[in-house]
Amino acid sequence: MIVIRPASERGRAKLGWLESRHTFSFGEYQDPKHMGFGPLRVINEDRVKPGAGFGTHSHRDMEIVSYVLGGALEHRDSLGTGSVIRPGDVQRMSAGTGIQHSEFNPDREQPVHFLQIWIEPERSGLAPSYEQKSFPAAERRGRLQLVASRAAREGSLTIHRDADLYATLLESGEAVAHALRPGRNAWVQVAKGEVDLNGQRLGVGDGAGISGEPQLDLRAISAAVEILLFDFA
Repeated sequence: MIVIRPASERGRAKLGWLESRHTFSFGEYQDPKHMGFGPLRVINEDRVKPGAGFGTHSHRDMEIVSYVLGGALEHRDSLGTGSVIRPGDVQRMSAGTGIQHSEFNPDREQPVHFLQIWIEPERSGLAPSYEQKSFPAAERRGRLQLVASRAAREGSLTIHRDADLYATLLESGEAVAHALRPGRNAWVQVAKGEVDLNGQRLGVGDGAGISGEPQLDLRAISAAVEILLFDFA
């Protein structure tokens, strides 16, 4: 079964410095029909104006992944981490017993466009930690590149959940396939472009929850497609 979450139906937050679309309930946007999908709790598509950002705030017991689509995102946290991530970089922060962090757009001219993803950890009370890695476009083009997994397989980031996160870049007509093992579900999030998923059309910002499908066939039907695929128990 494939259930599409249309981009146009997502929640919205619009501040002077931030425009955010919420796939699942978040902040003041609450919809009991869309509280998450399996352990996937948040997918926010954020656009932050130049020189602006999220001030220091706290998190607990959540795996937080940032995936930059355009621009640059500066991160600082109470572990002493300071970094700037750009397209191709993926960042994972385990909030665990508690962490404070801030996220800013360090560029004075260009906005930053990124996906903020929250995944519930397999248990509470983990030690807070931070990790980031670069996955160049060549590694994601025309294939599903594993960027996060429970056991850091294939050079991916560690995530404290039985969940795999893949990223791919496709041009029109290109396709990738992913076998979904029994007992596993999936979520597809279209970050850019348009794609055919098992005969159903998804546009930019659309998501789809998948269960009971033995295989996912993804084919780009526009140029410059970028997709995230989550596979979890």
